[in-house]
Amino acid sequence: MTEICPKCGLPEDLCVCETIAKEEQRIRIRKEKKRYGKLMTIIEGIDKTTIDIKDVAKKLKSKFACGGTVKDSTIELQGDHVAKVKDVLIKLGFNSDTID
Repeated sequence: MTEICPKCGLPEDLCVCETIAKEEQRIRIRKEKKRYGKLMTIIEGIDKTTIDIKDVAKKLKSKFACGGTVKDSTIELQGDHVAKVKDVLIKLGFNSDTID
């Protein structure tokens, strides 16, 4: 017997809550200089209560072959990936109009 999602009322395998939440996010991508002149790509605005932010970070890290971490609903990737992150987030299901 399948579990029912408490938010949308659909079975867990057909649940659309995360898809709807991805379209409503307001995401900011920027780069920041850290210690010793190293660049970090910072992705802010993903709501960690509705979206599995650790899974998104894992997919980004494997796509760019870099290290990174999740801190307080922000994803930090090692290196300058600002130009490429938007395309990957769109492929993951985020709305292109809400990504700055």
